[in-house]
Amino acid sequence: MSPMETPAGAPGGEQGLRRSLGFRDLVVYGLLFIAPMAPVGVFGALDATSHGAVALVYVVATVAMAFTAFSYAQMVRVVPRAGSVFAYARAGLGKEAGFVAGWMAMLDYLLIPAVAYLFSGIAMNALVPGVPRWVWTAVAVLVTTLLNLWGVRVAARVGFLVLALEIVVLLVFVVSAVVVLARDGAQRGWLSPLSGDGSQGAFALSAVLAAVSVAVLSYLGFDAIASFAEEVTGGSGKVARAVLCCLALAGVLFIAQTYLVALLAPVSSARLADDPVRQGTAFYDAVDASVGTWLHDLVAVSKAVGAAFAALAGQAAAGRLLFAMSRERRLPRVLSRTDSGVPRAALLCAAVITLVAAVWAARRDDGMDHLVSVVDVGALTAFTLLHASVVGWFAVRRRGGAVVWWRHVVVPVAGAGITVLVIFEASGAAQVVGAVWLGVGLVVSSAQRGRAPAAD
Repeated sequence: MSPMETPAGAPGGEQGLRRSLGFRDLVVYGLLFIAPMAPVGVFGALDATSHGAVALVYVVATVAMAFTAFSYAQMVRVVPRAGSVFAYARAGLGKEAGFVAGWMAMLDYLLIPAVAYLFSGIAMNALVPGVPRWVWTAVAVLVTTLLNLWGVRVAARVGFLVLALEIVVLLVFVVSAVVVLARDGAQRGWLSPLSGDGSQGAFALSAVLAAVSVAVLSYLGFDAIASFAEEVTGGSGKVARAVLCCLALAGVLFIAQTYLVALLAPVSSARLADDPVRQGTAFYDAVDASVGTWLHDLVAVSKAVGAAFAALAGQAAAGRLLFAMSRERRLPRVLSRTDSGVPRAALLCAAVITLVAAVWAARRDDGMDHLVSVVDVGALTAFTLLHASVVGWFAVRRRGGAVVWWRHVVVPVAGAGITVLVIFEASGAAQVVGAVWLGVGLVVSSAQRGRAPAAD
C-alpha cells in the first residue's frame, strides 16, 4: 500500500476517522444529497428553455456529469482521503492548487445545505403556517446536526429510511402517471420529451444545451461520497463504484420522472416560456391536472423531509472537508479534532455557518434567490481542478503507472471543458460571488505562505 493509500490517521498522533460505512451507505449519502426528485422545482424552467425536450436535457446532463464522476473514481483510488477534491488537487497539482480546490468546494458544501434547509422550512411553513419558516429551518438544522454528531453510521441508517420514503413517493408518482397515460393518453407527443414539443418551432440543440447548464446543478452532491473515503470499509474501490453508481441511479430517476411529467403537462413549453411565474409550479400543476391534489401533497411532504436530509448529507461532507483542510494546517487546527472517530468540531463549525445563512435567508422574501444564485460556481471550479489533478497525477507526475491517454488526458480535459462552459453560463451574480470568494481564498493562502514552514 502506497503512502497515499494509508488510512487516515492524523499528523501528530491525532485520532483518525472511524471506518464503518459500506457501499449502500455511500450511495445513500450521495442520493440523499442529490435528492431523487430534484427536478421537481426546475422542471418548468428546463421545459421552457429546452422547447419541451426536458428528458433529453437530463440525458445530456447525465453524460456531462459522467466525466466528473469518472475523474472522482480515478482519484479516490489513488488518494483515498477525507477532503475529496482538496486532497486530489493537492496530490496531483500541488499544495496551493489543493487549497484553492478545497476553498472553492467549501462555498458549495456550506451553502447547498443552507438552500436545502431553507427549502424544508418553506415547505413546512406551507403545511403549518402558524410556525414561521425560519423556525422550521432552524429545527431542521438542529435535528440533522444532532444526527451527524451522533456518528456517520447512525446518520446513514436514518438517511436510508428517509431515502426509502422518497423512492416510494417517486414510485407512486411513476405508477400513477403510467396509469393515467394508459387510460387517457399523453398531452404531448410520446417522443416530445426527447425531441421537443414543437410549440416553439423546430428542435434546437442550442436550447437543449442552455437548459443543460442549469440541469447539471441537480447533480451537485454525488461528489460528497468521496468525502467519506476514510470511513468506508473494504477499500477505496468501493468509493469509486459508489460515485459512479450514484450518478447512474440519479440520471435514470431524473430522466424517467421528467419524461413522464412532460407527457402529462397540460400546457406547452411555449406557454411556460411566456409565463415564467408558472414555471416554478409546472411539475405540481401537471400532477394536479392529471392525477389529483393528493399526489401533489404527498410529493410536497416528501420534498420537505427529503430536503432536510439532503442538508444532513451536505453538512456531513462539509465537516469532512473542513476536517481535512485543518489536518493539513490550511484551516484552524481545532477543526481537525475528532471524538470517537467523529469530526465533531468541524461538523459544528459547518452547522453554525449553514444555520446563519439559512435563517438569514428564511427571514427575507428574496432569500432563496440569493442563496441559489451563488452555490454552483464553487463546486464547478473545484470540479475543473479535479479534472486537472487527474492529468497532473497520471500524465505529468507519472505516479499512476503507465499513462492511458483516453482515461488520464482525454476524459478529464473534456470534463474540464464542460465545467468551464457551465461556469460561463452561470448568472452574473454567481460569477461575481465566486470571484470574490476565490480572491479571499488567495489572500488567505498568501498569508499562510508567509508563515513559518511548519505551519503548512
